[in-house]
Amino acid sequence: MTPGKRLAVVMDPIGAINYPKDSTLAMLLAAQAHGFELSYLEQGDLMLRDGVACARTRPLTVRADPGGWFTLGEGAEQPLGAFDVILMRKDPPFDTEYVYSTYVLERAERQGALVVNRPQGLRDINEKVYTAWFPQCCVATLITRDMRAMAAFLAEHGKIVVKPLHGMGGRSIFVLAQGDLNARVVFETLSNYGQQFAIVQRYIPDIATSGDSPVPYALARMPAATDHRGNLAAGAKGVGRPLNDRDRWLADQIGPALAAKGMLFVGLDVIGGFVTEINVTSPTGIRELDKQFGISIGDLMMAAVERHVGTHRSARAAVAFPAEAGR
Repeated sequence: MTPGKRLAVVMDPIGAINYPKDSTLAMLLAAQAHGFELSYLEQGDLMLRDGVACARTRPLTVRADPGGWFTLGEGAEQPLGAFDVILMRKDPPFDTEYVYSTYVLERAERQGALVVNRPQGLRDINEKVYTAWFPQCCVATLITRDMRAMAAFLAEHGKIVVKPLHGMGGRSIFVLAQGDLNARVVFETLSNYGQQFAIVQRYIPDIATSGDSPVPYALARMPAATDHRGNLAAGAKGVGRPLNDRDRWLADQIGPALAAKGMLFVGLDVIGGFVTEINVTSPTGIRELDKQFGISIGDLMMAAVERHVGTHRSARAAVAFPAEAGR
């Protein structure tokens, strides 16, 4: 008898998700339809015991029902390497606790599980800083702790966006124009008076009309009339559109490097044809595109996951049994 396929998900509390918009739920529904037995855990359930990655997990059943989308069974501690797949879908902030979690998941990866996205890649790729690896795809960008350098960048470009390096969902994003009396306090706040790095980018006015684009479709996230942020969590509206030639060029520029780092599901934030962020921790937008275009990105992702599971198993077997690899 063929053993069942097992998938565990590390996520924020499933009972608190936004049912119509949550991308992790879409992935889990697709995984269940693909025959995976699901297990659920939160960040606090992870542990290392004598070098073995373990967690207290609970059997999970999901349903496409806004009145009750999940059922959890009794919890039990088990080794994470026993799972075929582990989805790391814990939302930022990317703090030291998140980093510690990636160490546990890296041990799980070495012990047999395919982790999506790859733990080392999650540590290596800061979603804002990693844009520096692709300057040809980006607008003028400065990453610094120096408040004078920030002020000079504002004077050079006239209007800028200033963001922390660890935020998500539109939190603490400021737009400043030359002469704004709040500029200094924004620089002080985001740099903690020159003690921590922040990112400063030339403002792209296209966000007011074209949104940002995180599949042959992109999700243009249109800011609310009273806001400048193209983040669904900040009230932006998701409007789907087909990919254009520039989108495909950006994907061609960035995709191979991400694939080489084991990033299987990534969202590019694109404004006016320029990449502003590379989202690897918990990309979203699945539900909006599925609804607008009658597609299932979760199914596409699970098909890719199943292909990678086979490759991952083969690679682990070659390491464990090198004498067999050459036969």
